Amino acid sequence: MTSRSRELRAERLLRDLAPQVLGAVIRRFHDFGAAEDAVQEALIAAATQWPRDGVPDEPRAWLIQVASRRITDHVRSEAARRRREAFVVSLVPPEQQIALAADSDEAVEHDDTLTLLFMCCHPALSTSSAIALTLRAVGGLTTAEIGRAFLVPEATMAQRISRAKQTIKASGVPFQMPTLEERAARLGAVLHVLYLIFNEGYTTSSGPELHRDDLSSEAIRLTRAVHALLPDDGEVAGLLALMLLTDARRAARTGPAGELIPLAEQDRGLWDQGAIAEGVALVSAALSRGAIGVYPLQAAIAAVHDEAARAEDTDWPQILALYDILMGMSDNPMVALSRAIAAAMVRGPEAGLELLSSLDADPRLAGHHRLDAARAHLLERAGDHEAAIAHYSKAAGRTTNIPEQNYLLSQAARLRDARK
Repeated sequence: MTSRSRELRAERLLRDLAPQVLGAVIRRFHDFGAAEDAVQEALIAAATQWPRDGVPDEPRAWLIQVASRRITDHVRSEAARRRREAFVVSLVPPEQQIALAADSDEAVEHDDTLTLLFMCCHPALSTSSAIALTLRAVGGLTTAEIGRAFLVPEATMAQRISRAKQTIKASGVPFQMPTLEERAARLGAVLHVLYLIFNEGYTTSSGPELHRDDLSSEAIRLTRAVHALLPDDGEVAGLLALMLLTDARRAARTGPAGELIPLAEQDRGLWDQGAIAEGVALVSAALSRGAIGVYPLQAAIAAVHDEAARAEDTDWPQILALYDILMGMSDNPMVALSRAIAAAMVRGPEAGLELLSSLDADPRLAGHHRLDAARAHLLERAGDHEAAIAHYSKAAGRTTNIPEQNYLLSQAARLRDARK
């Protein structure tokens, strides 16, 4: 194995283990902020040592041990500075100090990621803060990535996450799975978080790769865990189905050089038929139980795409009808954008362009590359190649995902060449 291969393997493993390690350290020390700092230090140490020395036999236990040592050293230092004898007085009640200072085999072996997920979505936090904190702690997204997902500046998002951590610490939230009633209160935020983590993995907001398999796979794993916890919840089943039906196309989305391949041009023989079958079964069962919610409807749309043997066989009228229902339930501008594309496929590009024009005043889409990319595509179909070139170029300038950017620039270049 080359040094670069070892480095990539270590990076993937660290991303997968980070939320599990954070959960274990929070369980032991009961301090979210201190635990996150300690885990970050452990991850940095592993990123330096593992590519050089090799991954340890028990990488998760290694990270927990290093993070625990960091946080214990920090607590001891603080205690000495403040002339206190009890080294964890500033973190936990006295009756917990002996138990928490000792090594805990249970903390090493137990996967606390699901508990961490629900903890971050505690009602003491606003929904937006809960989602941001969970994306940072569980999803492993950077503050900049989360800011882009929320369409706010990175500095604003950093302040929001910092306040959320302080709120969690001040509230004294116990690190344990919530009751049935508490789960119900937090479920909406939990599902939204998992949806955003999956989306960031399926199409990254920046960087040289189109997707991050670690994020999308972790989102699917966590959603499976929530589904096992709440098997009769239609929204949970719908979200899991949506992820499976979407992720099933991953192998066909990029070419040999990592270039983006749009849905209509993909080799459908590369699609994961097992994931499609599972997703269709999940959404069919959810809809048959009357679960007409946001996630089951989106999953139904994905199922229509996946069940078409060829792009030209896609049942666009059915997709448009599903988007019409979804529009009545969601104020998501991306849903409105997708509906405009569906309308163009059914009624012609002019109908789609008219719907897109109504989105120009939506501040959530101001400067977003997807609006320009959709408009460019429909303008091309309408025969206005000059305007299409302009919007393909504008969209390329507004995305920081390199494969998306290259694809949009290639579309503009293709139309320019066609004019010569």
